[in-house]
Amino acid sequence: MVKHIVFFKLKEDIQDKKQTTKHVIDTLLPLKDKIVVVKFYELGMNFASKETAFDIALISHFSSKEDLDHYRNHPEHLKAVEQIKPYISKTASVDYEI
Repeated sequence: MVKHIVFFKLKEDIQDKKQTTKHVIDTLLPLKDKIVVVKFYELGMNFASKETAFDIALISHFSSKEDLDHYRNHPEHLKAVEQIKPYISKTASVDYEI
């Protein structure tokens, strides 16, 4: 199994971070039903106020590295990435096998 974890940091000039976070999550969440190789898909909004904290976490599972590549290159994923890009200042990710 492959785990794919992504953290998203919203741009500093966003006025309503809670609403924007909800919009980003609502844009990404349907991918779990649109891309059949996704085995597990979870998104969460950060509640910690640390300066180093990211705003959103995405955790997903795949059967193989090939399935993860399929997800990354899937047109629905690419479309969602383009839709959230205007709100995101920084991302960090980790992919690993268990």
